[in-house]
Amino acid sequence: MEARPTDRRSLAVILAAGEGTRMKSRRPKVLHEVAGRSMLGHVLAAATALDEIAVVIGAGKEDVAAEARRRRPDAKIFVQEKQLGTAHAVLAARQAFDGADDIVVLFADTPLVRAETIAALRAALAEGAAVAVLAFEAADPFGYGRIICDSQRRPTTIREEKDASEAERACKLCNAGLMAIAGAKALDLLDGIDAANAQKEYYLTDVVARAAAAGLETRLVVAAEEEVLGVNDRVQLARAESLAQERLRRAAMLGGATLIAPQTVFLSHDTKIGRDVTIEPGVVIGPGVEIADGAVIHAYSHLEGALVGERATVGPYGRLRPGAKLAAQAKVGNFVEIKGAEIGEGAKVNHLTYIGDASVGAHSNIGAGVITCNYDGFFKNRTIIGENAFIGSNSALVAPVTIGDGAYVGSGSVVTKDVSADALAVARGRQMEKQGWAESFRRVQKAKKSGA
Repeated sequence: MEARPTDRRSLAVILAAGEGTRMKSRRPKVLHEVAGRSMLGHVLAAATALDEIAVVIGAGKEDVAAEARRRRPDAKIFVQEKQLGTAHAVLAARQAFDGADDIVVLFADTPLVRAETIAALRAALAEGAAVAVLAFEAADPFGYGRIICDSQRRPTTIREEKDASEAERACKLCNAGLMAIAGAKALDLLDGIDAANAQKEYYLTDVVARAAAAGLETRLVVAAEEEVLGVNDRVQLARAESLAQERLRRAAMLGGATLIAPQTVFLSHDTKIGRDVTIEPGVVIGPGVEIADGAVIHAYSHLEGALVGERATVGPYGRLRPGAKLAAQAKVGNFVEIKGAEIGEGAKVNHLTYIGDASVGAHSNIGAGVITCNYDGFFKNRTIIGENAFIGSNSALVAPVTIGDGAYVGSGSVVTKDVSADALAVARGRQMEKQGWAESFRRVQKAKKSGA
């Protein structure tokens, strides 16, 4: 019976030790984000199906180790004390090799690699290959290592641009860096690599020539050039972001959502969008957002860590911060900010309002300019607004406070005490009027001005 990848013990070795100097950043390169998730996080997600994960980090990069463990708690961390090349980095994780049938080498700065591509590399090993190399056909191959193949298109060596002949440079089949090595052959192939090159480094690419020279089977797996984009600087980071957004937008639209101007909408890696959702131009969606069927996100709204219920509406210029939860048919209008608050079914918060650390009952109406005063300088306090309540414009609700079901709060009130159900609360200074005051005031001021 032919072996299948799922029958084989697998190990991903993710190389995350590079300095990333071209990023010109204090933050390690692999922690820079694409679509709201670190590049390392993307690669870990692509490797979810593999049994074990080994992440090779540089000395002192505990923040990289912490990110790896956050995304994959069972990840094993290995330190490459000195940067002596990619083969040297893989061997830093040699203690994890035991029992692995498939060893897949991934790079933490290649965030767009797909799980399906990793599966294809493993499938080549399951079919008998000792080494499977990931390649791409470059539109402009200048600067890339070329994969040289025999007459049956089996890789025999990887030639760097500067070392390639004119005929070899004409080849557009380029090395993506990623490869899979049969666990039984891995140490023999890797330990035999030397540093006899201008950089005095141990190159992982030498595995191919060593395997071919030993008569072992090598295989080629070809991916799209965009999938294997490596990120070395901010320009390439922006390119990776653009490609990731194209993927996310396409998936959303094929899933039944309408993006009126897709190129202006920015999604996160974990955005969940239902059917018949409409998203207008200029919307930015950060991590942790779910939008249910039929909801409408109007133009220039910003959502993060929020749940939007069926047929609810947000914006334009709405902001949902983490913990915002909109029930079905709730409405959050223009220039409204919601944070850590639940807006009940059919409730309306139409404009110019801040609702934080609160709950708003079903079918309540929150007027323009209402503020829940949730922070006293030391603690966050909660406001509870019942069902069918009406909060008049420009009112301030000083938490902790509860507004009962069906209660009314008069416009301009500063509410500091609980309001009973079906009661009217008015908490503002009494209006006073002085007849003729304005005329007298203007006369006095003009006299002062003329006498100056």
